[in-house]
Amino acid sequence: MIRKTSVVFAAAFLVASAISVAAFSPDPNIGTWNLNVAKSKFSPGPAPKSQTLKIEAWGDDGVKYTSDGVDGDGKPTHTEFQGKYDGKFVAFKGNPEADMLAYARIDANHLDVLTQLKGKPTQMAGKIVVSADGKTRTLTQTGKNAKGEMVNNTIVYEKQ
Repeated sequence: MIRKTSVVFAAAFLVASAISVAAFSPDPNIGTWNLNVAKSKFSPGPAPKSQTLKIEAWGDDGVKYTSDGVDGDGKPTHTEFQGKYDGKFVAFKGNPEADMLAYARIDANHLDVLTQLKGKPTQMAGKIVVSADGKTRTLTQTGKNAKGEMVNNTIVYEKQ
């Protein structure tokens, strides 16, 4: 009886340990990411000349996101938000296409992104995938932008 109890306890401990490790695994989105313009596709263009994302852990299951770059016309850009992976909208500052953003975690390496502009959902949807090796972060955007133009962007970032 003692041996059976020990086996059950050991199995329960291993399951709890595995869940604990998964729950506290580092977020693969965290880090500094530089836009790889050559591997990215922007339709409609023009493509930005540069962009750097700084993504930091924030609160329970959330991120503080800051983006700085230079747009296709040579003008500086800056966007930022703080939010959780709970699908709830938060203020998205500096983006002319959206003033609210919601992240929803699908799994450790996949996120869905929804945006709003002036209280109305935008028609552009986004999906973020961090590669298994954690070195590449790809944002795919499809739909219509605020001007009504069809958008089909694949934006590739590399971890620094």
